[in-house]
Amino acid sequence: MAVSSGEGKTTGQEDPVRRESARQRAGEQGLLFDEQPASLPADIGYRGPTACAAAGITYRQLDYWARTELVQPTIRAAHGSGSQRLYSFRDILVLKVVKRLLDTGVSLQQIRTAVQHLRDRGVGDLAQITLMSDGVSVYECTSADEVIDLLQGGQGVFGIALGRVWREVEGSLAELPGERAAVEDSVPADHPADELAQRRRARRIG
Repeated sequence: MAVSSGEGKTTGQEDPVRRESARQRAGEQGLLFDEQPASLPADIGYRGPTACAAAGITYRQLDYWARTELVQPTIRAAHGSGSQRLYSFRDILVLKVVKRLLDTGVSLQQIRTAVQHLRDRGVGDLAQITLMSDGVSVYECTSADEVIDLLQGGQGVFGIALGRVWREVEGSLAELPGERAAVEDSVPADHPADELAQRRRARRIG
C-alpha cells in the first residue's frame, strides 16, 4: 500500500541524541503540525490555467492527470469541445502534492494509491497530515512522533506537511482568478470526490 501509517517504523532501540536531531530536522522542514489553515472556500472554482499556476504544473500534466483519473476536477468536468474544467481548492492542493511526490521520484502507481487515500479523507483531516516519502513508498503521519520516527529511522527522507501546502495554495490563489460554482457546474453525483454535490444534496434533503 502506497500510504501507510508512520507508526511502527522505528528501527530498534532509540538513541536520544539521534531522536533530538530528527526532531530538529523536522522542525526546520515545517513538518510538525504547526499550521492552522483557514476554512476551505467551498463555492469557488478555478479554471485549468489557474490550477496549473497554483500547483506549479504544466497544462499537459493537468490534462493527462484528469484524463487518466489521477486528479479530476470535482466542480466541473470538461464536456466536449470548448468546455472548461473547474477545480476546487482541495483539487489544487492534491495537484501540488502529486507534483512534489513526482519530484522525489515516487512512481505514478504509488502516487495514485496515495491520492485515493487522500480523497477518502475529510477536508479538515488533510491539514493534519504529513506525508513522508523515501522515493519508493509514501507514509502517512498524523503526529509529530511518527514524523520523527521516520526521520530517525532513515525511511522518510522527504516530507510534505499538507497544512503548509494548504497555506501555499491559499497564497497563490489569492492572486489568481476564481469563479463562483453554479449548481449545474457540479460533476455527476456519483463522482467519489464530489463534496460540493454531497453538501447540496444534504441541504435539499434537510
